[in-house]
Order: sequence, then structure tokens, then C-alpha cells
Amino acid sequence: MRLSALLILPFLLLGGDDAAAQSSSEDVIDAGRERLNENQQAQAEIDQLHEETRSLTERYQQMLTVVDDLAVYNAILARQIRRQEEEMATLERSIVNAAVIERQVLPLLTRMLEDLEDLIATDMPFLLDERERRVEHLWELIDAPGVSNAEKTRRVFQAFQIEQDYGNTIETYRGRIEHDGRTFSVDFLRIGRVSLTYRTPGGDAYGYWNSDLQEWVSITSAQRQRQIEMGVRMARQEMAPELITLPVINAGEPQ
Repeated sequence: MRLSALLILPFLLLGGDDAAAQSSSEDVIDAGRERLNENQQAQAEIDQLHEETRSLTERYQQMLTVVDDLAVYNAILARQIRRQEEEMATLERSIVNAAVIERQVLPLLTRMLEDLEDLIATDMPFLLDERERRVEHLWELIDAPGVSNAEKTRRVFQAFQIEQDYGNTIETYRGRIEHDGRTFSVDFLRIGRVSLTYRTPGGDAYGYWNSDLQEWVSITSAQRQRQIEMGVRMARQEMAPELITLPVINAGEPQ
């Protein structure tokens, strides 16, 4: 019995050493696993930091691009603002000048209408009622508070243009004159502003306006009467234009 016990003891001792070695190995493995986990966690943290750093770098580059774009945009805005300030200054000067011109417009138009009245009064008496009414309407327009100065100016210049056109046109029209103490209907013939003649519809009387005498003068020459007839027909486009001789006669010249 004792011998058997002695033989068993080494095996027991040997079994105890194996258990201890096995426990130590497991500890080493566990420690390695723990370090591996720690290393993996540290690597994950490093990767995360790297990713965050890369993201921040990209955002920084983007912000630099935005800053550069803003600098360019601000420079453009600055130039635009300077131009707008220059334009504002120009507009302010224009407004001041416009105010000065505005105060000068009505006196100018008044003088122009006075000159127009004088022209009609001393001119040949063609379309006299029409021209005088035009001036009267312009005087009313000048005094109208609801009409802009621009419109008043346009209408006055239009009247002067009409008067200017009279000097470059030929026309015939029906009207009435007072001559030799009687009033009768006639056909007027106007050649620009150089000749104003008339004939009665029946062709029994002819005459012209003598600017020196400021009166109508009868025409008795048959040749001149024929020239007036031709002029009337040309003004009515009843015949082709051709050279005619009409009276532009000074006072005292025979008819």
C-alpha cells in the first residue's frame, strides 16, 4: 500500500505542473488578446483621427477657396459701387442742371411764341386763321398746369417746323379775301414763301399779295393769269410740274 502511494505521488506532482503551465499559457494568451484588442482600438482611434484630420484639411481647403472667391467678389462689388457712386454724382449734377433748365424753359417758349406771332403778322397772309389759331392754342398750352414742359416744348417746336415747311411746299386752297371794298371766295396759290396769288373760281379776277404794300393787288396781264392757272393745276397734281413765272412784284411794278 505504501509503495503504491509513493508511485502515485510523482504522477500527481506531474499533473499539478501541467495544470500550472496550462494556466500560465492561458494568461499569456489572454494578455495577448487584450493587447491585440487594445492595439486594434488604438488603430481604430488613429484611423478615426486620420479621417477627421483629412476631413478638416479638405474643409480648410474649401474655406480657402471660398475666401478667395469672396475676395474676388468683393473686389467686383467695390468697382461696381465706385461706378454707381460716379453715376449718382453725375445724376445729381444732371438733376441740378435739369432744375436750372426747367426754370428757363417757359421763358424761352414764351419768347419763341412771341417771335412766331410776329412772323405770322408780317408774313404773307396764307392760311392766316389756321396759323393764328395754332398760336392761340399754344399760349393756352403754356399756361396749362397739367402739361409737362417737355410736351409744351415739343408742341412749340412742332409749330416752328410747320412754319418752316411752308417755305418748301406748293399748295392751293379755297378761302376768302377782302379787296376793293368787297369780300369774295377765291382759290389761293402759294409757292413757298415767295408768292401768294389768287383767282376767282370763275376766272374773272386774279391778284397777288404785295408784301411791300401789305395788300392785295389785281393782276390784269393775261400771260400772268395763265401762269396762275398752270400753278393751280400743278398744285392739284392735275399736270406735271414745269417752269412757270409767277408775280413776286415790288411796289410800283406794273402788272
